[in-house]
Amino acid sequence: MAEPTERSGQRRLRPAPLVFEPAEATADPEHFFDLESIEDPRELLARATELTLAFRAATDRATEFQAIAAAQLADPRRFDRLTAADVAERAEWTEDYAVKMIEFGRGLIHSNSRPPEE
Repeated sequence: MAEPTERSGQRRLRPAPLVFEPAEATADPEHFFDLESIEDPRELLARATELTLAFRAATDRATEFQAIAAAQLADPRRFDRLTAADVAERAEWTEDYAVKMIEFGRGLIHSNSRPPEE
């Protein structure tokens, strides 16, 4: 199952490895990470839970990278900086959400640039 890791003072779950499926398997809409072939409900619950945690962790991580990129694109020190509206358009967000993501990204950048506390 997912394993805990430490990151910037927070306890995080390391996602279970996602196994990529061959193209012919993904063509079948009923096929999903071979879950349909697991007959034991305990094993099915365990594997489905692993995948759920892995996808949640991947989503959280991807969101952090989106926020960092948004903050970098909107950085006022850049000569080619984008407005929040421009970032929103590129990411298919509302402008209000883009503003929040830019601020979130700035916080992530700032927290990663500080030396670790001992």
